[in-house]
Amino acid sequence: MRKFLAFLICGLVWTSLLHAQQTQYSVFEFIKVEKDQLFDYIEFKDLTEKVYRQALNDKRIKGWDFWKVQTGAEQGEYQYIMVTHYDDPVKMMNGLDEDALIEYTKIAYPHLSESQVRTIFEQSLAFRDSPVRLYMKELASTNDNFQYKPGVLASFDLMKAVEGKFSDYEKAEIEVFKPIHQSRINQGMMGHWSFLRAALPQGSEASSTHLTVNLYKDYVQFFNAQAYEDMNQTAEQRNAVNAGLNSRDQKWIYLANLENVVR
Repeated sequence: MRKFLAFLICGLVWTSLLHAQQTQYSVFEFIKVEKDQLFDYIEFKDLTEKVYRQALNDKRIKGWDFWKVQTGAEQGEYQYIMVTHYDDPVKMMNGLDEDALIEYTKIAYPHLSESQVRTIFEQSLAFRDSPVRLYMKELASTNDNFQYKPGVLASFDLMKAVEGKFSDYEKAEIEVFKPIHQSRINQGMMGHWSFLRAALPQGSEASSTHLTVNLYKDYVQFFNAQAYEDMNQTAEQRNAVNAGLNSRDQKWIYLANLENVVR
């Protein structure tokens, strides 16, 4: 009996550690590019994909996405959203320093000289301006096998929890909204959903505290999901949804298409 209890406890501890190791951390960079530099930046993002693929091979990152903004508040301010995924908060905060990026560029472009690599790197810094950078920790996600590939559609919804309802809001997203999104995925009306919280402490003046990411394989699936209404929802469920909506302020929504991806 004691051996069984010891085995059970070890199993629970291992499961807990495994879950902790699977927690995803992501940096969202909202990028502004001047109109006269857009063509050069298109070339730069393709180069960046090759560099981040080397970082993935070296286990420095978990993944990398490059999204083109289609619609959203202040769309003129941001044309792209770059997302880098990590499996560790320290890796996320350290990011990829200049030396690492240059080394990965050398590997991706072995035919370039040292000076050519550094020139490309310096030019890339001049192309972009990232006025908003969000460090996020994933709190919940749906069970699915969504395939990240160019062309898929995302809705990035920036939320701010109502003062005094921080815990209520997170509970609503996980216990009320996640099952709703899971049901849509099971019915083929959605691809993936995840809920993230700012990983760094923020004051009351922060523009957003949370983020939900809604993924669709195309616009057909997206519009079908927008038109869907669950007629079987009970009064209790509707009340729970309304309470959840009242616990947060939906600040901005950005609709974007995936252009480059590293997995």
